[in-house]
Amino acid sequence: MQSQIQNAKRIIIKVGSSLVTNEGRGLDRVAIANWAQQIAALRDLGKEVVLVSSGAIAEGRQRLGFETRPTGVHELQACAAVGQMGLAQIYETSFRAHGLGTAQILLTHADLADRERYLNARSTLTTLLGLGIVPVINENDTVVTDEIKFGDNDTLAALVANLVEADALIILTDQRGLYTADPRKNPDAEFVHQARAGDAALELMAGGAGSQVGTGGMLTKIIAAKRAARSGAHTVIAWGREQNVLVRLAKGEAIGTELRSDMAPLAARKQWMMDHLQTSGQFILDAGAVLKLRDEGKSLLAIGVCEVRGEFGRGAVVSCIDEQGRVIAKGLTNYTSGDARRIMRRASADIESILGFVEEPELIHRDNLVVM
Repeated sequence: MQSQIQNAKRIIIKVGSSLVTNEGRGLDRVAIANWAQQIAALRDLGKEVVLVSSGAIAEGRQRLGFETRPTGVHELQACAAVGQMGLAQIYETSFRAHGLGTAQILLTHADLADRERYLNARSTLTTLLGLGIVPVINENDTVVTDEIKFGDNDTLAALVANLVEADALIILTDQRGLYTADPRKNPDAEFVHQARAGDAALELMAGGAGSQVGTGGMLTKIIAAKRAARSGAHTVIAWGREQNVLVRLAKGEAIGTELRSDMAPLAARKQWMMDHLQTSGQFILDAGAVLKLRDEGKSLLAIGVCEVRGEFGRGAVVSCIDEQGRVIAKGLTNYTSGDARRIMRRASADIESILGFVEEPELIHRDNLVVM
């Protein structure tokens, strides 16, 4: 059995708090340097990597002298603010040792629920990957409360996998993977090497809280795998201190528990968009634009739009209509209705001179477009 990670081009790697902070004793510089070295090796194999790292609150707690994880929201936010400084610094140093640049991105679940912020986050991440940068993502625990109380970076990692259409999600944890029962309580528990993400039986096997350092348990990882599978990403849950675990997975070795998606990435994304699209306005297209969208699978450019109907913001869902009134496609617009009216019938090269800025060269990118 070979790992699906071998075939993955774009990978999300999530590292938990207990690993990053050596069970809460402070940032584990040796371990972080080791993961940076492995990620550099993945880059050499032609893979794009986004790192989702917990650890800010745990590091801040240690720096501020709290013996146990605080329960007060403002104390947790203070820990996050202090700890994030150290976390960003050590990742930057560790990756620079291998000639790789990093970028810190702090997100909340709300950023990925709002269409405009979703598009902004997606554009930023894909641009960074194109520039050869390793984005390091964490929840913005300093300014939100519900994520601190109930959230976990397993969920965030799955949402990022959906966001950038990753092929795989690797969750590094302090456990070997998933068992059919808690092996500490049941000697007959069997290790799960491979299963289908989203299988209801997996959630029954998992359960229980995370460590005292982090907030997530095995159940959050199973649910994260189900989320990631919706956009076609396979998930591996593995022990983070396994020797050279990332490189071995990338070379096809089966390590940990692999939860496979049974949907092709494109089909899954189309289904996700079809389930969520409620249009806010309309673009009326000329015959040439209809041909490009329907028959050639191209993005929608401003030059092919004859009319803009309705009032909407960037990231809104709009319908693409032919001149006979038929719905050709639906998608997420990169421009507001007002800006779209100013640039319609104009070439992409003219957008900056007209608006004074360029969000994207397309009105709707083909990745955010569903042809009806």
